[in-house]
Amino acid sequence: MVGAFSLPAIVVIVLVVMFLASAIRILNEYERAVVFRLGRIRDVKGPGLIIIIPGIDKVVKVDMRTITLDVPPQDVITKDNVSIKVSAVVYFRVMDANAAVTNVENYLYATSQLAQTTLRSVCGQMELDEILSEREKINMHLQAILDRSTEPWGIKISLVEVKHIDLPEEMKRSMAKQAEAERERRAKVINAEGEFQAAQKLIDAAELMETQPMSLQLRYLQTLNQIAAENNSTIVFPIPIDLFKPLIKMAEKA
Repeated sequence: MVGAFSLPAIVVIVLVVMFLASAIRILNEYERAVVFRLGRIRDVKGPGLIIIIPGIDKVVKVDMRTITLDVPPQDVITKDNVSIKVSAVVYFRVMDANAAVTNVENYLYATSQLAQTTLRSVCGQMELDEILSEREKINMHLQAILDRSTEPWGIKISLVEVKHIDLPEEMKRSMAKQAEAERERRAKVINAEGEFQAAQKLIDAAELMETQPMSLQLRYLQTLNQIAAENNSTIVFPIPIDLFKPLIKMAEKA
């Protein structure tokens, strides 16, 4: 009798342990569990210890952390008929676990497809120069569209960034030539401005020397000193007649 009584007790204990193992779930701090009871939503539970009814309740776990979603390169034809490839990255998180499970079949896949189509649509409405120079504007536009579209799914788009824009080889060569021409133009403009300023300074110096004749003689002497210091040669230069005027006057008086 003891053996016959012990076997059912052991079976009952095993069944109780299996029931508790199936009924008890532990969720991390960043997880939520959407509980369905006989096909209807019962509650959203977590984090921590939760208890369900095995065989009756179905649990769907949802990660509430920020998710990084890579948008693969998309073939885009811009408004000015240039074929390019654009890739991006989307950062989002689930704000409503209930909506993320019940309002869309697979929110990760749905968000990925929506990001791809939106990226192609937005870039296709812009010219190539706008895409290259106004990335911040594109990022904000993409974020606004995705955030508005995913709101019924309980998803919040926190950031969208265009990662890479791949241009055709002939377009890269054309842009390199354009950039080189622009640099040459700037160099010529700077050189011309320098020549203009130098000429203006010479004009100012000439006007100043015209008002002070002796400054021209001092300039002669300074130039002579510089030439004599640099080259060991005989230099013949005219002496201004003004230097001899005092001697001529003294001779006339005598």
